[in-house]
Amino acid sequence: MEKEFNKFLEFHKVNGGTGKIFKFKLIEYRKGFLKLEGQFPSETLNPSKTVQGGQINSMLDDVTSILLIYESKGTSYPNSTNLHSIHHRPLFGGEVVATAEIIKKGKTISTVKGEVFNPEGKLAATLIHTAVIMKSDFKM
Repeated sequence: MEKEFNKFLEFHKVNGGTGKIFKFKLIEYRKGFLKLEGQFPSETLNPSKTVQGGQINSMLDDVTSILLIYESKGTSYPNSTNLHSIHHRPLFGGEVVATAEIIKKGKTISTVKGEVFNPEGKLAATLIHTAVIMKSDFKM
């Protein structure tokens, strides 16, 4: 399963801009749930040396989307209609853990919760991602 999942991460890295930045590694997958290790390099920091909030949102957008794409085996792609984020504490760059969990998955609309945790395991941000599910012809 890990080898199969890593081909999706590789596709994301090669074909998406943020895939090159966040350098995701699989920690855990089970139906409806994903946990990845990710990186916030220095380019994602603001002048106060904390991770810029939009970069956190971008990582959570990616993690929640990757879960939906993987579960469809690449046959569908989420087109975001709403990204609602809550930032609980600052992040200072480096390694983090990000999770995604499907809240509701319909035929055309899905809602997924994403969370990112600091190196101490404390919740740093939560994202609720709602997306229209579109057919995809990506060649994985």
